[in-house]
Amino acid sequence: MRILHTSDWHLGRAFHRVNMLGAQAEFIGHLVRCVREREVDAVVVSGDVYDRAVPPLAAVELFDDALHRLAELGVPTVMISGNHDSARRLGVGAGLIGRAGIHLRTDASACGTPVVLADVHGDVAFYGLPYLEPALVKDEFGADKPSHEAVLAAAMDRVRADLATRAGSTRSVVLAHAFVTGGESSDSERDISVGGVASVPAGVFDGVDYVALGHLHGSQVITGRVRYSGSPLAYSFSETAHRKSMWLVDLGADGSVEAERVDCPVPRPLARIRGELEDLLADPELARYEDAWVEATLTDPVRPADPMARLSERFPHTLALVFAPERSPEDPDVSYAGRLAGRDDRQIAEDFVAHVRGAGPDEREQAVLQDAFDAVRADEAVREVRR
Repeated sequence: MRILHTSDWHLGRAFHRVNMLGAQAEFIGHLVRCVREREVDAVVVSGDVYDRAVPPLAAVELFDDALHRLAELGVPTVMISGNHDSARRLGVGAGLIGRAGIHLRTDASACGTPVVLADVHGDVAFYGLPYLEPALVKDEFGADKPSHEAVLAAAMDRVRADLATRAGSTRSVVLAHAFVTGGESSDSERDISVGGVASVPAGVFDGVDYVALGHLHGSQVITGRVRYSGSPLAYSFSETAHRKSMWLVDLGADGSVEAERVDCPVPRPLARIRGELEDLLADPELARYEDAWVEATLTDPVRPADPMARLSERFPHTLALVFAPERSPEDPDVSYAGRLAGRDDRQIAEDFVAHVRGAGPDEREQAVLQDAFDAVRADEAVREVRR
């Protein structure tokens, strides 16, 4: 069976101030052509179809167009909801849409109920594990604690239990939206940490033939059977070096996996440039970036006049401007943003405690801070579900 694995469309998302809907529509057209020309048997979309719980109408219309075009090809599609999606909204009409061969899996309680497709070698069971917010699904799975590893392990127990009731020749594919240990993140993914831990070990998914992951925006191989497709478009300058693609997976009669990367259209290349303004404007080596979307980091010791206007004369698609004067770390003028770079909310709060009190929080106080951040995140998840 030939499977096309994609994820993280984030329909409705902009790139800085650039509307990406046209590029997203181009990607959908590319996906449909790939399905037709490469004789794909099934499409899997591993979450974050939309960029937010209540997407703009234009994004909903593009999604509707994608569903109609895939259904017209007669190629089954399995989709799950991600942490950016509203599972309840995305799942509306799933029963009816399923009759057209588009299978939406947004209900955590249905993790152990697969979409079963067949090829000449027998059945392939597709199990959809939508994004599982630990605070919301802990009771559903009887998990001993609200952690990503606990709820995913419980969901996979259901998958393996169902698989054990099927013919031994049945092959299996799991769609999941999670941060798996060994994956490389980027700036455009929403933090899903619980208890200070965001990732789960790949071993959670043992026992199935292929795991189609979503959430991380870079295409990457965790193991030969566990892969991220990545997002089809870049959504932050941290993705400048990404090669945006989908996985074309051939699942053999024995469950063996062969995978090929299929490149996605690039609306415009990304570039990060750094230096003093006059050097950036004069450097002939930077000519190759004049048609790119540019993030410029200026290292001038004093902020120059009209930097964006002057940069845009040479680099008309400059979207982001960062000021980072080259100073020693001890310099009192080192920017606040620079001091916070790479630190999560809990670490920033602990730094604040140390600054005010003269000593950082002890273990008990660290636990209180972590519990508070987890409670706020869980409350936000509940509010989003209810919208």
